[in-house]
Amino acid sequence: MTKLIENEMMKLIAKKRLVVIALIIGVLVILFTYAQYKTVQTQRDKLGTSDWRTILQQQIIDTQNRLSSSRISAEWKKQLQISLQQQQYYLNHNINPSEPGAPTFVRMFLENSIDLFIPLMVMVIASDLVSSEYSLGSIKLLLTRPIRRWKVLLSKYITLCLAISLIVCISGVLAYLFSGIVFGYRGWEAPILTGFSVTESGLNTSAVKLLATWQYLLMDFGLVWFVAIVVGTLSFMLSVLIRSTAAGMGVMLASLISGAILSNMVSSWHSAKYLFMVNLRLTDYLKGTAPPIEGMTLSFSLIVLLVWWAAALFVAFFSFTKKDVY
Repeated sequence: MTKLIENEMMKLIAKKRLVVIALIIGVLVILFTYAQYKTVQTQRDKLGTSDWRTILQQQIIDTQNRLSSSRISAEWKKQLQISLQQQQYYLNHNINPSEPGAPTFVRMFLENSIDLFIPLMVMVIASDLVSSEYSLGSIKLLLTRPIRRWKVLLSKYITLCLAISLIVCISGVLAYLFSGIVFGYRGWEAPILTGFSVTESGLNTSAVKLLATWQYLLMDFGLVWFVAIVVGTLSFMLSVLIRSTAAGMGVMLASLISGAILSNMVSSWHSAKYLFMVNLRLTDYLKGTAPPIEGMTLSFSLIVLLVWWAAALFVAFFSFTKKDVY
């Protein structure tokens, strides 16, 4: 098995896709860092101060002004009310929700990348692992070796999991290194609140806990990695079922984009909460953001994604071991 995994890793490295993915992540991190820097500068110039309390108070006023508008929908108004309560809670407890520093930028980058950007990077690797063997014709040579089919596929899946772990690590490291040049590398011990929950009456703060940023980041990385594994497994299944890499990538791309759209539109479609793409933003539960559909919790989303992961893995192995190769 070890030799099979080594062989798969060598093939993956030879394609240089990990290098391309690292370059894409690096470029986007630089762009996001510049955008964040300009946002901070604009706030500082507008208010004439860099004091976080003054900035947060202005954000609260802006939110209140938006709430007074009669042109916003009831759903968006509820989101703003929850955001307002969180901002006020941070202010009352004298905690800066956006402590300047690279760790804060890494947290924000991960939270905004969990449902689309990182899954897209993972999809580039996963959609090609098996289907490329068919397109190149090497699948016949691979299966004529005296090794069981399930071991061949398992070696590919383990390689995928290693690649996913590497992609998540690269994202965190590059985000920290590049943003630290602008914002500094401090802030690992900065306090941050988690445990907010949304109920029918509004924001529930009874379970709120104070954590250091490094502790919060560990949870963020864990959730991002889990989502990447689920999306990677689904792409891996399509790579087994569909012999065309382009077709497999197209299906997953459509699913991920539709999930980003549906998350803002499915509040009244309760059965949509069982779709995997509606459950990808796991880090929102840590922040206390209202879920796309009322009643969804972190435990529920984790279970739904686990079911999709198990089903995709079963279908992939069952299909690969049973279907004829020609």
